[in-house]
Amino acid sequence: MTRTWTRADLTFASGDGSCAAWLYTPEGVTRDAPGPVVVMAHGLGGLRTERLDAFAERFAAAGYSCLVFDYRTFGASPGEPRELLDIARQREDWRAAVAVARTLPTVDPARVVVWGTSFSGGHVLVTAAEDPRIAAAVSQCPFTDGLASALAMDPLTSVRVTALGLADLAATALGRGPVRVPNYGRPGSVALMTAPDAAPGFEALMPDAAAGPKRVPARIALQVPLAFPGRRAKDVRCPLHVVVCERDTVAPAKQTRRHVERAPHAEVLSYDTGHFDIYVGEWFERNVTDQLAFLQRHVPIG
Repeated sequence: MTRTWTRADLTFASGDGSCAAWLYTPEGVTRDAPGPVVVMAHGLGGLRTERLDAFAERFAAAGYSCLVFDYRTFGASPGEPRELLDIARQREDWRAAVAVARTLPTVDPARVVVWGTSFSGGHVLVTAAEDPRIAAAVSQCPFTDGLASALAMDPLTSVRVTALGLADLAATALGRGPVRVPNYGRPGSVALMTAPDAAPGFEALMPDAAAGPKRVPARIALQVPLAFPGRRAKDVRCPLHVVVCERDTVAPAKQTRRHVERAPHAEVLSYDTGHFDIYVGEWFERNVTDQLAFLQRHVPIG
């Protein structure tokens, strides 16, 4: 049954600031009949307006409430410096989002699902590993292995991005504004992602692709090679749905499978796609259909 739904804006506290979010509520979900909720956030430098609404609309039409948020300093969420990518801060935002989801009057606190993609796919693994109350987790094209992702970059680009990261830390120490780097670019450019499919892939997600790539403080380039969220997959005790893109240029498939197959209740699907294909078109339809089937098996509406 397809349901109608409403979307409301809300804000919740996190750390030293707050996060802006959308709450999707399907018809029939009330204080007297609370239901499950899917907590969602985007990947590296992404905003909720960049196709997360497409996923949330499908989940809400199937009866799942959705809490879709922007990290602090991103999108409608306040904070300075803008677009600050920091792994520890983003995971703090995830914990805050899950906590507030459990307090929503139309939500059953025992049926909270975490959903992440790319960079946030790694955050989801850590969040679910640390919180045994999570009912289920969905992690698509997840960032699991920082070293593997770093080695997938062109070596010269990697060196130049690292140099910008060091310059950003130095500028911060001197009280100056951040040194920034684009989150994506064409092959041969200096950006966090420069594989041939990065620019067209990102731009297919953006409501205003003409605005070009966001430029984020470059210090994140120093964190990525040292981050291995996939190592926490073995500690995820809830049902876990993982989508692996076999031609992934951002999160190499071999390492992703090696990590997530250690989760005791993992359902790992492999798609013959690149990293960005599962957000749009036919692969989006297959992907979201498979995710809904997983949710309906493990966190049913009734």
